[in-house]
Amino acid sequence: MPSTIPTTFLGWVSFLLDKYGSLFLKGVTVTMEVALTGTIIGFLIGLLVAIVRTIPISHRAPWYQKWPLRLVHLLLGIYIEVFRGTPMIVQSMVIYYGAMSLGLRMPVLFAAILIVSINTGAYMAEIIRGGIISVDKGQKEAATAIGMTHWQSMTGVVLPQAVRNIMPSIGNEFVVNIKDSSVLNVISVGELFFMSKSAAGTYLRYFEVFFITACIYLVLTFTVTRILRLMEKRMDGKGNYTIYGSQSDSQSAITVTGEKEA
Repeated sequence: MPSTIPTTFLGWVSFLLDKYGSLFLKGVTVTMEVALTGTIIGFLIGLLVAIVRTIPISHRAPWYQKWPLRLVHLLLGIYIEVFRGTPMIVQSMVIYYGAMSLGLRMPVLFAAILIVSINTGAYMAEIIRGGIISVDKGQKEAATAIGMTHWQSMTGVVLPQAVRNIMPSIGNEFVVNIKDSSVLNVISVGELFFMSKSAAGTYLRYFEVFFITACIYLVLTFTVTRILRLMEKRMDGKGNYTIYGSQSDSQSAITVTGEKEA
């Protein structure tokens, strides 16, 4: 114990930051690693699931083509409903301790990324499916008319537009994962919340420690949100563009000014 114990709120905050700053920093690093990696892998899972679930089932197709696809659609639907319908904290306990009961002891960081990825994938699948549906059906039909397969039309025509439409939702999932990573403390993942509990337990200053923790989470989510908004604006392109055309033998150009959404 130090010779001089703080007596004020700000004194405790300053003292705890000085003494446990490295602990908070380590927790932030793990939190961002789990949230970022889990969001990226979850996006890829959701992308694959959404593409498969949008494969049309033709009534004229033979049974050995229709029924396997229907079974896959059913299994993917169950996956989405289960992981969207149960809390991540429960999923963490079931996956981590369930694997342990089967003799598979996963490293906690690997387990954390796996849990966040699978959970995020279920949400992303529905987000991306909604983005695919939002694209004009005529473009998919035109791609099919020129001989593109379902995969080619999705990757080359529909998905680039769909992903742009759902960028705010993807960013929101990343922000949610930053905050929801705190539930992983139940399997002893050394993220920010877990480290905060360790810091609070020494001097029993829970209010001051978790005030610091709340501020750190706020800074992280605020910064990420602003970065994602800048990325969205960059993807929008310029507000002004020029249409070039020819009249008789002379070149004409029309400048069009569009207003971007805030």
